[in-house]
Amino acid sequence: MTCATRFEDCPGGSTGKKVFLSVEYERPQPGLHEHLFVKFSRDFSDPIRDDRGKHEMKGEVLLAQLARAADFPVRVPRPYFADYEAASHTGIVITERVFFGEGGLEVHHKKSHDFEIAEPVDHYKAILTALARLAGAHRAGKLSGDIEQMFPYDPAIAAASIPIAYSEAEVRERIRRFGALAERSPQLFPRNLHDPEFYAKLEREVGRFLDHEAAIGAFLQGDPDFIALCHWNANIDNAFFWHDERGTLQCGLMDWGRANQQNVAFALWGCLCAAHLDVWNHHIDDLLEHFIAEYHAHGGPRLSLADLRLHLVLYATIMGLSYFIDSPARIAQRLPEALDATGPLDPVFARSDTARNQLHISTVVLSLWRRHSLGDSVDRLLERTSGAQ
Repeated sequence: MTCATRFEDCPGGSTGKKVFLSVEYERPQPGLHEHLFVKFSRDFSDPIRDDRGKHEMKGEVLLAQLARAADFPVRVPRPYFADYEAASHTGIVITERVFFGEGGLEVHHKKSHDFEIAEPVDHYKAILTALARLAGAHRAGKLSGDIEQMFPYDPAIAAASIPIAYSEAEVRERIRRFGALAERSPQLFPRNLHDPEFYAKLEREVGRFLDHEAAIGAFLQGDPDFIALCHWNANIDNAFFWHDERGTLQCGLMDWGRANQQNVAFALWGCLCAAHLDVWNHHIDDLLEHFIAEYHAHGGPRLSLADLRLHLVLYATIMGLSYFIDSPARIAQRLPEALDATGPLDPVFARSDTARNQLHISTVVLSLWRRHSLGDSVDRLLERTSGAQ
């Protein structure tokens, strides 16, 4: 490289500073990208962005090493340089820049904006195909690196990685806040989430789920068939799409922070948590069956639909009780005027991606709890674990 011709801040994202960088090379070569994307683990100009997720780049750097192999099963922006120091959580990743809307690529799709996409189910199917290819290749031993050394997996550590930090009384209080928000602003939620008895039922059942939190964590990490190398956050905004020569929608993945070995259901939640409710209400089993078939076709074990669905619901519940249970407070803090919006598609939400995402993903969680009650989920878990003993 002889010089940099462009250095421009890249907005967006929740962690670290990001810039667009253009360079000139002393010896230009075909395939050598002049337009690059630079991501830092830290952002010293913003204390919140600097602290949030600064540890996540370790997995991203390791994944960049793997992704340089010609036979890596998922298309990614070409990595040029990556390094991370664990002691200071300081890291950098340099890749080719993805030009959305150019060269056959679709425009960038924002999280929780599926209402702007003509065929969202096809897009999620493409993402699940990419996730399954990576997970299957790992399980079949087809990846070039020593995955067990690069991404060590400890079931006990994994089971404790997402603790529910609140007491039963604190969780019950937060459920009441959801009920109060649904009563105060019913236009923000689907009609089936307006019923006060639903929130009262959640309050009655949540203690049982918390009582079995350790058993649930052990169950989610205890079946090796579900454990594989995965993208942790394959939401639609972290994917880029194009149609191949046969007209089939394909996708690549970017933003590999926290890439590691994990339960594939965790990766599915990371992909689908912000999907349109229509996807969850009418297409979720078809998507899970698609993942099961692709995972097996690319070298992974064959999972059962019932088991994968249970793993997904349990993980979504853990995320709901550990994080999204505070969504009403976050929405009110980030966008107070949202409480008087005409609905979740009101233009006011353009002012805060955080508020829109918190409302949408928490609605997904509540809808799952409406369909798969906490008590029923615990019963299914206990049936599985008692049958395995």
